[in-house]
Amino acid sequence: MLPYKRSQRVSDLIREEVADIIMYRLKDPRLGFLTVTGVDMTPDLKSAKVYVSILKEEERDLTFEILNASKSFIRSALSKRLKMKFIPNIEFRLDTSIEYGFKIDKLLNEIKEKDEGS
Repeated sequence: MLPYKRSQRVSDLIREEVADIIMYRLKDPRLGFLTVTGVDMTPDLKSAKVYVSILKEEERDLTFEILNASKSFIRSALSKRLKMKFIPNIEFRLDTSIEYGFKIDKLLNEIKEKDEGS
């Protein structure tokens, strides 16, 4: 069995910590309902792509503006929580996998209804 890569362990830890920071430390009332779904780290642990899923489509732009404006605060809070030599640069990305899953589910239901109607 291959060993668990350090970048994967760090990305899991960063996902948990960033979600906690956004939920409890980021005090912006305009921030919409979001979920931190994953983090991709570079092998050298210098950069992290944080994937977020935002519930309401109309709040996406504002939520991303708030998250991008809060990058330095989130990175600073991470540095206090993690015992790492370098805290990675954070880049927020939209996770569309949930929407894609809903789309596939809708298509499958339409096919099922079509078959039952025949």
